[in-house]
Amino acid sequence: MHSEFPELLGAGLILLFIFYLGFLSLKIKIPNVILYILLGIILADALADNEILHFASEVGIVLLFFLLGLEFNIKRLGGIAKKVWPSGLLDVFLSLGVTTVIALLFKLDLFSSFLVGGIAYATSSSITAKLLDDRGRMANSETEFILAILIFEDLVAPIVVAILFGISSGESFTSLTFLALVGKIFALTLLAIIIGKTVFKKFERFLDRISDEDFKISLLIGIALAYGGLALFLGLSEVLGAFLAGMMLAEIGKIEKVEQTVFPVRDLMLPTFFVYFGTTIELGDGVPMAMLLVSVIVWSITAKLILGVVGGPIYGLSKRSSLRAGLSLCARGEFSVVIASVATGTLKAFSGLYILIAAFIGMVLFEKAPKITTKIYGKPVKKKKTLRVPGD
Repeated sequence: MHSEFPELLGAGLILLFIFYLGFLSLKIKIPNVILYILLGIILADALADNEILHFASEVGIVLLFFLLGLEFNIKRLGGIAKKVWPSGLLDVFLSLGVTTVIALLFKLDLFSSFLVGGIAYATSSSITAKLLDDRGRMANSETEFILAILIFEDLVAPIVVAILFGISSGESFTSLTFLALVGKIFALTLLAIIIGKTVFKKFERFLDRISDEDFKISLLIGIALAYGGLALFLGLSEVLGAFLAGMMLAEIGKIEKVEQTVFPVRDLMLPTFFVYFGTTIELGDGVPMAMLLVSVIVWSITAKLILGVVGGPIYGLSKRSSLRAGLSLCARGEFSVVIASVATGTLKAFSGLYILIAAFIGMVLFEKAPKITTKIYGKPVKKKKTLRVPGD
């Protein structure tokens, strides 16, 4: 008999917990991301050295960004950027830039401050998109703007992660190091575009010839992991490499053929990433950096409201729709977790608490957005249809 607790048994129990919490989240209407992180915090001592969990979490986050990259071929990137860039840059300034300055005012060093800014930057795509669908708001006038902002953040977040990963690698970070980092990001992106435009142009026909789904899974996930691994080898983040791998395959005709193969594996692995992140959070005796935490939470919500109220009209929305958009963009989730994974010690605990609180507040504000908008602007006036009399 083995005296030690088998890792395989632990992995099986984690998957059963994930199933139960996913089911529970549907019943109590709380994002499953929050429950998965809480599970990791509760089981931190038991799961701290579980290598299977760690590996599964790495695969899960790589496949998340791989599938995100699939949505962005070069043509679509240009179209989105052309319409949403003023609001997108406003979002970067308010949520990333100003939050970084707030952290600096609390005497954090530049790296830690930029890390806090990165955590507060991106709205949770998974929580927001699911709420839009569940609440029947996909046809609303502000939904296109919300989705455009999420896409813009999807593009910026991997770059932020790559910069943070490069800074945290332990080397002294100078302007020359920064230029080298930008150069590597540019080279990896350029390589992805070239491969996408040449090798993967005829990839769809090749996929059609593969009748065995097992081989197809090996091929597609192998591409995602290999390009993510190449990014790591260059001292960048694996999520940037995975995102670029998705961009390469976005050049094929029908990405649905790739998605239907990869989705099940991602859905199996991704929850383990949030559980693993929870195991790395040590809350200690009290709330870490409580005043900074309150300040960042208040500002990060305010920043998204300003983004909606100011950025919405720039995009072409009415005041009513713009406010509803701002209230719907406050939830933080998977991107914040990815960026927070770079943190250590007290900053890791701070990040975990921020994500849990911001995800919950963001969900509540999304739910209340229509009511809050109606209270401020009143009920929308329905236009009366005028009947035309024949012969008029």
